[in-house]
Amino acid sequence: MKLLTKEIEKKFAKVGRQENVSDPLVVAKFFDPQGSYTWYATEYDPQSKVFFGWVHGHDKEWGIFSLRELESYVGPFMLGIERDIYFGYQRISEII
Repeated sequence: MKLLTKEIEKKFAKVGRQENVSDPLVVAKFFDPQGSYTWYATEYDPQSKVFFGWVHGHDKEWGIFSLRELESYVGPFMLGIERDIYFGYQRISEII
């Protein structure tokens, strides 16, 4: 599965930076189908290929995560990170 399509990249560009937004919009959701990690991306920098968003794993925190890292991960059953294809825009307050 392609984690980041041109269409989603355009959505990130349209939403723009959200560092001064109290309730940012989540544009994309990624998850580990074999584990407990979920990444809710609110921003994306196409030059560095890095996302910013809410990471729900062992800890729950804001942070950066790389498209390359998500794409290169292979779990114990040879499954990689997936994008929730049914996920639509949601405010972070609806998720946390």
